[in-house]
Amino acid sequence: MSAAGSISSVSPGWSLDSWRGFPIRQVPSYPDQAALEAVEGRLHRYPPLVFAGEVRRLRSHLAQAATGEAFVLQGGACAESFGEFTADVVRDTFRVLLQMAVVLSYGAKVPVVKIGRMAGQYAKPRSSDTETVGDVTLPSYRGDIINGPEFTPQARIPDPVRMETGYFQSAGVQNLLRAFAGGGYANLHQVHRWNLGFVERSPLADRYRALASRIDETLAFMSACGMTEKTTPQINETEFYTSHEALLLPYEQALTRIDSTSGEWYDCSAHFLWIGDRTRQPDGAHVEFLRGVRNPIGIKVGPTTQVADLERLLEILNPSDEAGRITLISRMGSEKIRDALPPLLRAVRGTGRTVTWLTDPMHGNTVSTSSKIKTRSFDAIMDEVRGFFDVFAAEGLTPGGVHIEMTGQDVTECIGGARKLTEHDLGDRYETFCDPRLNAEQSLELAFLLSEELTGRPPAGRSVS
Repeated sequence: MSAAGSISSVSPGWSLDSWRGFPIRQVPSYPDQAALEAVEGRLHRYPPLVFAGEVRRLRSHLAQAATGEAFVLQGGACAESFGEFTADVVRDTFRVLLQMAVVLSYGAKVPVVKIGRMAGQYAKPRSSDTETVGDVTLPSYRGDIINGPEFTPQARIPDPVRMETGYFQSAGVQNLLRAFAGGGYANLHQVHRWNLGFVERSPLADRYRALASRIDETLAFMSACGMTEKTTPQINETEFYTSHEALLLPYEQALTRIDSTSGEWYDCSAHFLWIGDRTRQPDGAHVEFLRGVRNPIGIKVGPTTQVADLERLLEILNPSDEAGRITLISRMGSEKIRDALPPLLRAVRGTGRTVTWLTDPMHGNTVSTSSKIKTRSFDAIMDEVRGFFDVFAAEGLTPGGVHIEMTGQDVTECIGGARKLTEHDLGDRYETFCDPRLNAEQSLELAFLLSEELTGRPPAGRSVS
């Protein structure tokens, strides 16, 4: 991607840095502006992390999910850590997402679009600019790409060099993901064999064994029909996309490029970018920046989302109503989703616009234990998923997929699940820097339960428009 010899196609009034003239929230205060500008300049000269053709393919897949012709699985860490930059961590999360996709594809009877919260999810919004421990107050930890988690004055100073570290680590993760996705690791038969191992280890083995056996029979039938990795490359490889919250706008601007074939701007830090619940103001800097890039855009919507604001966001970010451009990610909480989601769903339908809807059953179900440890209940997460599907079924519309925070590691951060983790177990391996994640077994259990839901629900056969 290069600007050389091309003419940029942009939204009216938009420029690469026009966001700098808009109100902005969740922005770090860098003490050394010259150092910040130097890092931005170097990043802008580095190669892109993703490419326009890949982004366009994802946009087409998301358009299919809006009409029930595909199902989206988006998952990964709440916030990636520079310290977990190892092949094992990347491989294990990728592996679990593949396992989940096989199970979900069987239940949904459509292809699963796999998007990782990986290779760039290094920044996190905070509810307060400062954190106080005892008598000491310091700037809040905002993710490894901005400052350090250690509660020391030096670690909490925003350091622009961390953006450069984030870029190189993202490039390494992207390289691993491309190798895993195209080098035989994603072989459909191998992934299913991993699932069979999970089923036999699960306390709910009897419940899941029947579904696993039906998947096994389907794969055997495909092989008997001559559909093997030798005759059908799709069995041996997969498409895998990356995503993160577009929070740190200096970083996003520095990695935005003009596609030389189309003259359009693409944010080349990830295939899919989303706007969080704290930065989706229609007149804010984050919305201004993202309206000018051609990536598919996610918008988190929660109980505080106003219909008028949502309608404005759809107009600003997708004035031509392009299918696959906008994904709305519902994050309501299990106790609110059945009441709070329908008005927003009906309002979007009333605009006549096409969007893809995902459920994020994680963020609305975060609670603190008696020991002041953040956790999430597996039962509440699953109840919100069911509530999401209940609402769409009642409206006769098509749900597009799920968005979860998870890891391939055997952490103990969320309570419940087949192993019946309790508050007492959280101390065993509570490793997250931010929000609690489903571990590998809980993630797969969610996929099996969701597959049962999908299998038992006839498709609506209508798009959310």
